[in-house]
Amino acid sequence: MAKRERVMRMSVEQPLWRALTAYRVLTMLYAVGLFATAYDEFVRPWVAVAYYAVLCGWTLATLPRVANAARCTKRFLAADLTIAVTGILLTTVADAHERVQAGGPTLPSIWTAGSVLAFAIKGGWRWAALASSLVAVANLVERGSPARDTVHNVILVCIASVAIGYVVEVARASERTLARALEIEAATRERERLARDIHDSVLQVLAMVQRRGAVIGGEAAELGRMAGEQEVALRTLVSGGLVPVSRVSEDAAEGALVRAVEEEPEPDGPVDLRALLAPYAGAMVSLAEPGAPVPLAPAAAREVAAAVGAALDNVRRHAGEDARAWILVEDEPDEVIVTVRDDGPGIPEGRLVQAEGEGRLGVALSIRGRLRDLGGSAELISVPGQGTEVELKVPKDVTDTRGKAEQR
Repeated sequence: MAKRERVMRMSVEQPLWRALTAYRVLTMLYAVGLFATAYDEFVRPWVAVAYYAVLCGWTLATLPRVANAARCTKRFLAADLTIAVTGILLTTVADAHERVQAGGPTLPSIWTAGSVLAFAIKGGWRWAALASSLVAVANLVERGSPARDTVHNVILVCIASVAIGYVVEVARASERTLARALEIEAATRERERLARDIHDSVLQVLAMVQRRGAVIGGEAAELGRMAGEQEVALRTLVSGGLVPVSRVSEDAAEGALVRAVEEEPEPDGPVDLRALLAPYAGAMVSLAEPGAPVPLAPAAAREVAAAVGAALDNVRRHAGEDARAWILVEDEPDEVIVTVRDDGPGIPEGRLVQAEGEGRLGVALSIRGRLRDLGGSAELISVPGQGTEVELKVPKDVTDTRGKAEQR
């Protein structure tokens, strides 16, 4: 069956870059507007005009630079902060001394905060602290003394930038943790699927070779012993398994990256569950089914049939070749119910828990695991001396074997 690679990117950082891009443009227009309204009060307006020409050209030309962390390099950040600091220091040259001492705005005004925020988003709170400190020094030099409003603005920018930088660092760590959790979840689902398939084929064959070899004796007994050892090793492997290391995007701005290989959805329509269960009927297995088709999604029908097969394998293995079994199929409006019952000796209390601890996952994975992935359930009722009954329930709206259902 064809497979495809699904790529998921998770990033809370990218929206911050988009917001910063808009902030730089809006604050550039705001700074120019402030200058235009107070043009007559400047003693050297041509200095301010020259600076704003540079500021506008720089802001518009470098918009791609603040699109993500990869493009926002250290060299760009240094140049950007230099333009902000230069504008602050040029305020004393272009504006009137009285306006400066009265707390008038600097030439770049609040555009300076955008430069500091770029440091915070790119490098975290430490970079933000460094950039805000340089801006603070420039503001103090421009005013000549630590006035109350200047100190207030400097502290506000410093706290805001450091806080945003810290949030970005926490968000990056959370993204890596989430990526790791999703990768483990995907690997666990895949491991369970492989374990079910292996249990239904390889492990059953190895167990049969071990039993028959012990009965025949001689060289066959040695072959059975080796098969038993391989069965134990394989059970241990499928029970534990290896989880691949989570991968992180090469571009930190794009966030954590998780790749999961999934099977392509089957294009075929519903299939009749009865057709998949019919081969199980025989001399020792009776099949009771509705007279009309029992439609299910192909993958769901295949998993239900495999679970029935696993239940019948358990009957033959634990109740003996002479045990009888009955399969009952019920087609309800919202779900399909398949019941497998036998006349064997039943299962002793606590035996299933013990089997799972030994790595024998026939019921846990081949039966319950399959139905759980379909959004259904598997109930097992066993009374010693009165046989065992396995009831499988699966909703009709299942579309695949990973528990995803189509929207109602």
